[in-house]
Formats: sequence, structure tokens, C-alpha cells
Amino acid sequence: MTDALTGRLGFVRSALLRHSAERGDGVLERHAGDSQARTILIAGETPVLRIAGDSATSLLPLADLARAPSWREQVFLGTHEGRPVLATLAGPDAARAFGDDAGYTLLDLRSIAVQGVVPAEELGILATAKALLHWHAHHRFCAQCGAPTSMSCAGFRRDCGACGAQHFPRTDPVAIMLVARGDRCLLGRQSRFPPGMYSCLAGFIEPGETIEDAVRRETFEEAGVRVGAVRYLASQPWPFPASLMIGCIAEGLDDGLILDCAELEDGRWFSRGEARLMLERRHPDGLFAPLPFAIANVLIRTFAED
Repeated sequence: MTDALTGRLGFVRSALLRHSAERGDGVLERHAGDSQARTILIAGETPVLRIAGDSATSLLPLADLARAPSWREQVFLGTHEGRPVLATLAGPDAARAFGDDAGYTLLDLRSIAVQGVVPAEELGILATAKALLHWHAHHRFCAQCGAPTSMSCAGFRRDCGACGAQHFPRTDPVAIMLVARGDRCLLGRQSRFPPGMYSCLAGFIEPGETIEDAVRRETFEEAGVRVGAVRYLASQPWPFPASLMIGCIAEGLDDGLILDCAELEDGRWFSRGEARLMLERRHPDGLFAPLPFAIANVLIRTFAED
């Protein structure tokens, strides 16, 4: 996989040194008192960015937390350029505290990636922070006994004081596939897509299922097309809220389409030439592919460029 294809993918580059072996007791408190430390601040669901000239950064000085009315969780992510990096979850009311200051801006994570607001190496750190804090916000109680849990391991675990269970952050694997048959590829669209956009088929990998079998099952369930050989191409963290997109090229074994209308609004075969036009946004019918920050774009481009 060349940088020419994957270089613009969102969230795949991270300048974070994780220090996963150093998440013992006291590490969070020690770094939280470091004047050189930085934090990513999520207000509700929205990252807070500090304006830096013509761009912005999500790595805020810890002193900026004084502006937030309150915050709930804080985790130690690792280091960036030798400085400790924390992630802090505040309530939605923190957005107002920063939104009135011209030195800051609040922008949803997808828009940050699409618009290239922060450096590409920072996007991976943002993805880690957003996914981890989302997990904390939605796993405050023990799945085993229902008692409240507390944060441990610098934010990479939650412990139940009642039954002793330990809970770890989850990542949901998703198979996303470009199904090709000769000089044609299969693309579909969901009703939530922007008008005219077609993309690769995709679906969550189920327990006990291989990546290859997930590709075959999802393609048959959604489009009625049987799949033969499956080849892995690339992957992409997808923090909406915490998925890993596993991109594959798959061999279509038949032409017929039987669409699952509950999943797809439309699905069709496109020629290699049409795929190129969709990537360039020059298709005569106004059809287009996902933006380069999404792995679907890489899969379609790989097919279009043969």
C-alpha cells in the first residue's frame, strides 16, 4: 500500500508514544501536575481546539482546563514530543465556556478530519482520545453485577469494587470491501448518504467470524452476490464511536443483485471508467465516491487504478 493512496486517510497517523507498560497507580496524577503536559478536551461529544495561526490544535495546555466549569474523566494517553498527553471529558456546558473566545473553536471530529483543521499526526491522537472517553462515558456500571465502576490503569481499565470484575475499552471491527468482477465493481448507497454518493459495502465482524467470512456474508446479505477470494488491503481507525475499518478487495462470483432494501437504498455495478469519474466528481449523472479521508475512497481508487 503506497502513501499516494493512504496518505490522506483520516486517523491513521499518530505521533503518540503510548507507554502502555507505564499505566500503574499514580501515573495519571503525576502527569496531571506536569506544567509541560497537554490535554485533549472533549466537551460532551465535541473536541475543543485552540486556534494557532491559520490552523488549529487539539493539544491544549492543562491551564486551559480552568475555563471548563467541571470535568469528569481524565486519562493518560502517552507522550507527544516528550510531553505527557491527557484526554479530558467535560460536560456540554464546557462548550459555551470556550465558544465565546475567538482563540478557540469547537468542531465535530468528522469535520476536523475532512477539513484538515489539525495536523494529520494529531488526528490519530484525537481518535484515541475520543474513542476512549466515549467508552468511559457509556460504561460507568459493571456489566457483571450492575455496581458502579471506577477508572484504573490511567484510564485504560474500569474496575468494579463490588464483584472485582475488570472492564477494558472495546474496539469494534468492521469489514469494508470493494467487490470486483472483471472490469466492474459493486457499490451501494444508504439513505443517510448525501445524494449521489455511492460507497463500498461494509458490516461488523461477528463473534467467531474471520474477516474473509464477514466480507462474504455481508456482501451476500446486502446485495445477493457471492464472493470468492478476499484480499486485505489496509485498515483505518474510525472513532464513531470506536471501530476499526478493515479494508478488503473481494472477488465477485456472479452478476445478479438482490438488494436488502433495509440496508441499501440502491446498489449497482460500476465500470472502472465510471469509478474514476466518481473519484474525480465528473460522473455525468452527478454520482461520486466518499472523500479521500475515508478508506472506501482508497478501495475504490485501488480498483480504478487497477
